[in-house]
Amino acid sequence: MNILILCTGNSARSILLESIFNGLGKGRVKAYSAGSKPTGTVHPTALQLLESKGAPTKSLRSKSWDEFALPTAPKMDIVITVCSNARDETCPVWPGAPLKAHWGIEDPATILKSPKAAFEVAYAMLEARAKAWLSLDFERMDQTERQYHLSRIGESSLVM
Repeated sequence: MNILILCTGNSARSILLESIFNGLGKGRVKAYSAGSKPTGTVHPTALQLLESKGAPTKSLRSKSWDEFALPTAPKMDIVITVCSNARDETCPVWPGAPLKAHWGIEDPATILKSPKAAFEVAYAMLEARAKAWLSLDFERMDQTERQYHLSRIGESSLVM
């Protein structure tokens, strides 16, 4: 199952969730991230946090969502937005008509007071949501059931 995580700048939240899914997914999912207006760099605090957690960082880069609208791009099964700006923008047409969900959280890169703590909170929320999805037997679900669970997880404020 391919999952595309979108955020405007593709430097923090979407990068975190991409790495979390790829680390915890154990081959059940392959996550990618992109932005509508990518910054071109991954936020250094995001990289430091992921490295401290032993999460994969090697292939992380800030990139445009246009890469994933190309005919040669991997077909996405799910597209998750993690910021309200990306949720509200007109997205490209994704091949295969993937399910869509919004798992919005506050941008830790904009928190000037205690930015490391803000990244920790963002990571914990995204990790809890990824774990909630991965705890499901989503491979056996139909599209309606998958959409229901994706939406419910996005509405949840759970942190494990």
